[in-house]
Amino acid sequence: MQIITGNTQLFAILADPIHHVKTPQRINSHFEAEGFDGVMVPLHARADQLQAAVQGLRTLSNLAGFVVTVPHKTAMVALCDEVSAHARLVGAVNVVHRTAEGKLIGTMLDGEGFVAGLRQEGIEPKGSSAYLAGAGGAASAIAFALARAGVSRLTVANRTTDKVRQLITRIQSVIPDVELLVGTDDPSGHDLVVNGTSLGLRAEDALPLDAARLEPNQVVAEIIMQPAETALLKAAQARGCRVHLGAPMLASQIPLMAAFMRHGHTEGVDHAA
Repeated sequence: MQIITGNTQLFAILADPIHHVKTPQRINSHFEAEGFDGVMVPLHARADQLQAAVQGLRTLSNLAGFVVTVPHKTAMVALCDEVSAHARLVGAVNVVHRTAEGKLIGTMLDGEGFVAGLRQEGIEPKGSSAYLAGAGGAASAIAFALARAGVSRLTVANRTTDKVRQLITRIQSVIPDVELLVGTDDPSGHDLVVNGTSLGLRAEDALPLDAARLEPNQVVAEIIMQPAETALLKAAQARGCRVHLGAPMLASQIPLMAAFMRHGHTEGVDHAA
């Protein structure tokens, strides 16, 4: 383990719950490989304490940035001083750079990470039909990324259909040629099925969709990493589906997160609207 000194730059991840996070391990390995003197630690911040926690982070002169995950991605937009055009359109932030003056600049990398993770596993979204469960921060980012990647049709299902309609309107404002539909819990008739919710983090969670309607020719993808095999993925395997784990989405983001936290930008990533 690296030696942490008074010169070490600090980074954090904010979550509730915190036990499932894998980002610190990956980021710290990335820093070590780069020979960079930095360390990321997990910080358990509840929703009712998020504003106070973020205000405290502003005051730490040796903190360069932090990652934001469930359930704080949407709330983080209002707590940043600046957000990228992409993050504002998505309505969520998952990584923040703190300037030397304590200014917070946020962006959203979940969508790029998810699509890159699919492609690394030989799954090409272009031309396919996709079903997405969820319309929160991560799900919204994935919806934009799938639309940008060229899916022929995207169906979004969420308990609150108003959130889905608002998301569809935002996507159509920048990607008008993709077919966008409000869905139910029935994922049948799609090539790619994605859980963009946090359902599956806890053993007692309900399934995010009707797994009995899954079809053997479908790819079923998760964004949850812990447990690696969620109840949804187990149900999908039982139905003969190909499954795609949550880990590639994070792996694809690690160098981008590290760069953004340190510098406030990433090379080669378009965050324009």
